[in-house]
Order: sequence, then C-alpha cells, then structure tokens
Amino acid sequence: MAIKVVSVFGSSRTRPGTPEWEQAESWGKTLAGLGYAVASGGYGGSMEAVSRGAKAAGGLVLGVTAPDLFKSRSGANSHVDLELPAPTLTGRIERMLEISRACLALPGGLGTLTEISVAWNLAYIQRLQGKRPLPVGVSAAWRPLLKPHLQISSAELDLLTFIDSLADLRAFLDCLD
Repeated sequence: MAIKVVSVFGSSRTRPGTPEWEQAESWGKTLAGLGYAVASGGYGGSMEAVSRGAKAAGGLVLGVTAPDLFKSRSGANSHVDLELPAPTLTGRIERMLEISRACLALPGGLGTLTEISVAWNLAYIQRLQGKRPLPVGVSAAWRPLLKPHLQISSAELDLLTFIDSLADLRAFLDCLD
C-alpha cells in the first residue's frame, strides 16, 4: 500500500498559543485522522505545529529540510519521523510537491507565498498539458492577496481551494481519492 502524503506549507515564525498555531495543529490532526502522512519543511513554527498535530493523531510525519540553506537551524522538529534533506530551497519545494497528492498552505510570509506560487504554477502547467492539476488548498487568510489582479484570471484562481474551516479541509481532502 502506497503512503498518501499531503504537504503543508507554513511560517517558521508561528508561535504556540496563537490562532495560527492552533490552525496548523488541527490541520495536522485532521490529515492524520483521515489516513494521510504529513510533509512539511520540518522546522519550527507552523511546520512544528502541523507535525505535532499529525503525530498526536498517530500519523507519519516527514520533514523536508534544507540544512545547507538554514545552517542556524539544528535539524527537524521533534515530531518528524523521517527527515528528507534537500540541497536547495527550490529543491525542497520540488521534493515536497513530488511526494504529495496535494498541498496545503497555512498563513505565512514570503517563504509560504513562494511555495504557494510554485505549487499553483505547477497546477496551472499540468492543466495546460491536459493532466489532472495538483490540488492546492490555501488558508482563507491568503484570499485578499490572491484575488484576481493584473493578469490572474478567475480560471487560474479556480486552481486554488480556499479553506475557511476544518469542514472545508475535509471536503478538500475528500476530493483527492
């Protein structure tokens, strides 16, 4: 049986006790509860919270780290079962997308926005090639920034699923199989 993996992108700055931490932890619990392994960047913040939630629900946790890039970080968080080092930031993102059936993005900063952009662009290219696009779910917190602007069409925006609640997350995951 193949392992079903969903990658989750999020901020390294998220702190315990914040709404963003609680959201990440609940997403991890939900994913693991539905039988998905969770892959994240493997470090602290939202990555740790989603890992913690998945681990608490009995899930497998993968950390795709970039030790050569983040020399100040001392390795994957304590909830990671398997660390998968990548040589570069882009290699890290590519690895997370390659191993996943879908990806999700929690609230975050520039790094998370970069991850969303790469996943979104991959889904766009897959659709252009007549392939099934990678499902990309993003926290509703991203909605104001990702609304159609400039050359972003509504058809391109439709490649993203905005997730406002755990019910939305479950509905997103139900569409994966």
